[in-house]
Amino acid sequence: MQNILIVGHGAREHVIGESLVNSGAKLHSFMSFKNAGLEDLSEGRIKIHSETDFKEIVDFCKEKRIDFVVIGPEAPLVIGIVDAIQKHDIPCIGPSIEAAQLEGSKIFTRYLLDKYKISSNIQSKMFRSIEGVESYLDVVGNENIVVKPDGLTGGKGVKVFGEHLFSRKDILEYCQEIVSGKSPFIIEEKCYGEEFTLQTFVDGKNVIGTPLVQDHKRAYEDDTGPNTGGMGSYSMEDHLMPFITKNDVKLALEVIKKTINAVKAETGVNYKGFLYGGFMKTAKELKLIEYNSRLGDPEAMNVLPLLNSNFVDICWAIIDGNLSQTISFKKQATVCKYLAPEGYPTNPKKDQQIKIDKKSLNNIGAKYYYASVYREDNNIYTTTSRAMGILGIAEDLQKAEQIAEEGVKCVEGQLFHRKDIGTLKLLQKRIDHMNSLLNK
Repeated sequence: MQNILIVGHGAREHVIGESLVNSGAKLHSFMSFKNAGLEDLSEGRIKIHSETDFKEIVDFCKEKRIDFVVIGPEAPLVIGIVDAIQKHDIPCIGPSIEAAQLEGSKIFTRYLLDKYKISSNIQSKMFRSIEGVESYLDVVGNENIVVKPDGLTGGKGVKVFGEHLFSRKDILEYCQEIVSGKSPFIIEEKCYGEEFTLQTFVDGKNVIGTPLVQDHKRAYEDDTGPNTGGMGSYSMEDHLMPFITKNDVKLALEVIKKTINAVKAETGVNYKGFLYGGFMKTAKELKLIEYNSRLGDPEAMNVLPLLNSNFVDICWAIIDGNLSQTISFKKQATVCKYLAPEGYPTNPKKDQQIKIDKKSLNNIGAKYYYASVYREDNNIYTTTSRAMGILGIAEDLQKAEQIAEEGVKCVEGQLFHRKDIGTLKLLQKRIDHMNSLLNK
């Protein structure tokens, strides 16, 4: 049995850990914050310590004779955790510091796509100060822009005109706020369409896609309220979306492959690990909204439980550079609904007990993944972030949504979730939106 280490503490890491154990791994976990699910999967083989203390992680790997490490979150990746671990001849699933800048720096990504003439790039301009912003807005128009800080923002730093910014004054104030935080920023053209997530396995040259997923960033139903890290997501039984064609997926995969080649040409390193492409289908073409240098959260919960292939074998293929096209997924639909503390994301109630009826969850066929909760005296309590993901899997979306919704009822506490995620009504809204754009 192989000793495999997962670094990270969220629901994404919980589902990665489950997938590794289901594939025969003897799991170990290194977390800055104890995840009860990972603690159980690891049978107590855990260490609670900063996920960016690379020396401690390396020492833990040596002590436990770890065969390879899987890095879950983005923060350690963009400051070089893979480089630090691999210096000690311990294989890692995750990109090196240079390659991880696809997520760590939006400016780097736009520069790369522009320099290597990769389609799907978005018109943009980088700024290090407020100087020149007004004249740029005069050219492109206030209503046509999105403002993005350059670094990691946990999915909450992007502000769109008409949704978060409503005047030039709002735009300038937000740009000044970013500059005051000593970060450069980028102003991008505002795109109109439907977003989808394409998560891939990458071995340096080969790119293997997984089922498409659509995430829901807004806190409240009908896509209202502030942005969050993601309130839930769904995938379809055909692994597509009703508004996304096989040709769209082919084009998105080509963009990712060209990006991987561009990273190699620009930095000299091979991109290895997981790569998440956030794309938008517009009336004219596909647009790349962002790259994440890891699996999504919640989107990992939609794809990993569908794997027919052995996940440990996939990881070794990434390490060895010999990924094959034979990776297969069950032809089923999934719906993930995140439970969050009341008041999230602006004023969440923390330290509230959650009661989980695991037997009923199992009987319903729903799965659960702990996110930001803690266990004390065998009880589970909330923190200030999303608490847990409930996943339904079935032969079609309607049944998967029903399982997820029934699963939510098995959890008691001062929590809320978006009941509309995965419903046919919300899906139809997406279809109608895309059709209205394509038929203009």
